[in-house]
Amino acid sequence: MKQRIYIDTSVVGGYFDDEFSADTVAFFERVKNGELMIIVSDLLDAELLRAPEFVRELLSSIPEQHIEKIKLSPEAIELADKYIVAKVVGKTSRGDCQHIAIATLSKADVLVSWNFKHIVNLTRIRGYNGINYQNGFNMIEIRTPKEITNYGNGN
Repeated sequence: MKQRIYIDTSVVGGYFDDEFSADTVAFFERVKNGELMIIVSDLLDAELLRAPEFVRELLSSIPEQHIEKIKLSPEAIELADKYIVAKVVGKTSRGDCQHIAIATLSKADVLVSWNFKHIVNLTRIRGYNGINYQNGFNMIEIRTPKEITNYGNGN
């Protein structure tokens, strides 16, 4: 069964960033080849509205059968707010918390991000998962595209 991987906006932007492009391009190649299924939320779509057109067009280059679309639900908003109340991150990181909540509630196999300050950060991951556990939700695995690139390839 294909891994279901929730992506946040930093992954789309990382495709065009010199520091992250090699690993992000390799990640998206696996998606285009049908090795991985990405989960894309309406929150990501909304955040991409502020991005340059060439960045927004990246997702349209991926075959639809390799993309699962999901909406930000009231339950995800509530869970995200619990992360903030617990001070896992501050109020200004509400969008990041919503990405994590959507990925958690959609039972993604992993959330992939290049956001090291608020998402791919061991202290924060423990905080998010602590709140998930307290509220009866599954833990969420959080990684970078680099860590997913060779996943399942025997590398």
